Amino acid sequence: MPKTDAPDDVSRTDGAKKQEAPAKPGGDLGKDAFLKLLVAQLKYQDPMKPMDNSEFLAQTAQFTTVEKLSDLATMEQSLLTAQLQLGASNLIGKTVAYTDQDGKEQSGVVTAAAFSGTSPTLRVGDKDVALSAVKEVRGPAS
Repeated sequence: MPKTDAPDDVSRTDGAKKQEAPAKPGGDLGKDAFLKLLVAQLKYQDPMKPMDNSEFLAQTAQFTTVEKLSDLATMEQSLLTAQLQLGASNLIGKTVAYTDQDGKEQSGVVTAAAFSGTSPTLRVGDKDVALSAVKEVRGPAS
């Protein structure tokens, strides 16, 4: 089998070819895939018929848009995480009702909030409770 120079054709030392992960369903392409397509298009274009300047500028603008949308999604995730952390910290000292792992309704006073990962956890008594498990919040414990 002849070796090709196609962009997604990566040879390994054992002769097998490494396949790239397929695109997401629905035609979603990330910025890396978009950039690879643009580079491949430039690499394999006919030198006697180069790409039209306006077409190249349009593709560059599309790449910039894809990159900025990706940055925006990352920023939104950061804001959501910060909002969840703020919400969890505001529950300290309040009584919450939650569903435990056995599906039973429990309640107690929140004494602390932990922020590991994207979902905060609350310390209620001697248990750690996911913020998403809280069903009701009551005023400060008296």
